[in-house]
Amino acid sequence: MSIVEVLQAGNYHLIDVREPMELEMDGHIDEAQNIPLGEIEDRKQEILNLNGTKIFFCRSGNRSGKAVDYFKSEGMTDVYNGGGYADLKKQLENF
Repeated sequence: MSIVEVLQAGNYHLIDVREPMELEMDGHIDEAQNIPLGEIEDRKQEILNLNGTKIFFCRSGNRSGKAVDYFKSEGMTDVYNGGGYADLKKQLENF
């Protein structure tokens, strides 16, 4: 399923893995939850408790790709790399 298909289907959670300083500098998506990549393992249960698909994103898509790889290695299948913040924000404006 592509990221557009995931967004169209709804029932997803946006997880921004950028650092808080980056959100202040570059902006943020209101409905996104900020969990920096360095906290992913410690906050794993919090993420697992979210019902629905999890879409991770960051500045360029690299860190969000690492988050997706981590959760896939933990057996999760409902995780997607939303890519970079600016691109995902543009895609969300269409919904």
